[in-house]
Amino acid sequence: MRRLSISAIFGNLHGLKANQLARLERLYRRRVPPDKVITPDLALACAQLTAETGRQIGLLIDRQGHIESVIIGTSQELVIPKLARSRSSLRLLRGLRLVHTHLRNQPLTHDDLADLALLRLDLMVAIGIGEDGRPVDLYLAHILPRPLNGKVYQTWAKQSFYTFQLDCRAFIESLEQELSHENPGLREQIEAEQAVLVGIGSQYSPEAEERMEELKELVTSSGVRVLETVFQRPATIHPKYVVGTGKIKEVVIQALHAGADLLIFDRDLTPAQVDGISHLTELKVLDRTQVILDIFARRAHTRAGKIQVELAQLRYRLPRLSQSDTAFSRLGGGIGSRGPGETKLETDRRRIRDRIKHLERELEQVTRHRDQQRKVRSRRTVPIVSLVGYTNAGKSTLLNALTKSDVPAGNRPFETLDTVNRRWFLPGIGEAILTDTVGFIRDLPEELFMAFRTTLQELEEADLLLHVVDATSSNPGRHIAAVEAILADLQLDRIPQILVFNKCDRLAADQISIICGRYHALGVSALQEHTLAPLKEAVARALHTMQSCGHECTGLDSPILISLAPRS
Repeated sequence: MRRLSISAIFGNLHGLKANQLARLERLYRRRVPPDKVITPDLALACAQLTAETGRQIGLLIDRQGHIESVIIGTSQELVIPKLARSRSSLRLLRGLRLVHTHLRNQPLTHDDLADLALLRLDLMVAIGIGEDGRPVDLYLAHILPRPLNGKVYQTWAKQSFYTFQLDCRAFIESLEQELSHENPGLREQIEAEQAVLVGIGSQYSPEAEERMEELKELVTSSGVRVLETVFQRPATIHPKYVVGTGKIKEVVIQALHAGADLLIFDRDLTPAQVDGISHLTELKVLDRTQVILDIFARRAHTRAGKIQVELAQLRYRLPRLSQSDTAFSRLGGGIGSRGPGETKLETDRRRIRDRIKHLERELEQVTRHRDQQRKVRSRRTVPIVSLVGYTNAGKSTLLNALTKSDVPAGNRPFETLDTVNRRWFLPGIGEAILTDTVGFIRDLPEELFMAFRTTLQELEEADLLLHVVDATSSNPGRHIAAVEAILADLQLDRIPQILVFNKCDRLAADQISIICGRYHALGVSALQEHTLAPLKEAVARALHTMQSCGHECTGLDSPILISLAPRS
């Protein structure tokens, strides 16, 4: 049998005698029958060590009865070492139980129960030690198949240690079967990632509800199954845990119990917050920007799109890089070798900065090529009409309907990332170019805005913008405002636009009339060709007016052609 070193004993070893260290080390040689929680002789050995040292002794025991870890704490608590998951399932119980001693026959503490839930232990067991240094009572708790009165665990009544009976193996197998039955998200055969979404705000309002629905749509489009959404109202934002230690533990426990792999926040998290929450749980912690970056990475197909997405990802990750981060060790493409005397963190940061510079040079080449293409188009004096709007408003579907094209279009956010140009014949005007580009979203991550500025600046060549809005949105005004804000940031608010409500086939006629009247807009359905004729006529009329009197004639007198001035 291999000899375990003192380093295999975890916790507070300071001041222990050599004999006590040797006895702790020999605990690894013990084996508990799979049907027993712990044997009397093993419990007595731990109790005697607790009586001598005045410290709690803990054993992490697997389902075969092997002792995985021996832990020694203080008189009040144990600090459980970082655990490697001992079973293949990411969602059911861990396959380990913690059996530990308590001085003065004390029951399970709040920290014990939190560890049970956070670590998904099979059982949490405390053995109360009497004044004579022998086991007296046993305290036990386990995860519940379904929450009861807001709690995900159940504590048993105090049991006399020497009369306690439980078939440990049969109980845990039965418990896990119930957990799987009651919580579909915990079933091992589910391969898709699963998430719990967390909203943060001072109050739950219609706007907050809309934001959570938008986040759910973003997450779902990434191929992740949303299990639950929770909303927290902290008085102040905690610098490390966002909502405070107690609340974040509740959220994590709820997510674990639902079977989540991901905890996704509807706000940008600071590096300290990601690090703090990650230390509490094995769940992957993401924020809204990471979700959007992931979607962009999936949708980018052209060279320009891939360059811009990678730039945004690296700019986001650089300030969040920590010593334990290995995500960038696989980056290649002309990156320099490790320099002498550098730490891994310094090297990773240097690699990312070098990669960013390389991508910026590539993007400059793409920009120059696009500038040349725009100059060619401008010499042809062909009018350019650009579709803009909130993501998933149906811009690509509308482009297909107007130009008889087959551009990929889907009912999901950010289906289009790269600029698409199609010829469009307009009565009285002749040939025009209709362009479609990346959709907008509220609070567009700064990293993406910077990276995609090259693509968005192509809108500068447009003579007219068709601002497409989803008519079925619960609050189209917010979507319109978000788009107008981004256009203003790009200094594109000088370009005339026509406001177009799409997807009107899903609304009643009176609803269409009201919403179009309120926003001075046209109502269309990209799926109903007969609704597009008024839009074509309005575009042709606007272009003809501008060709007649120049771009200083913005058509503000028309109820259709509008400016980007704030609406009353």
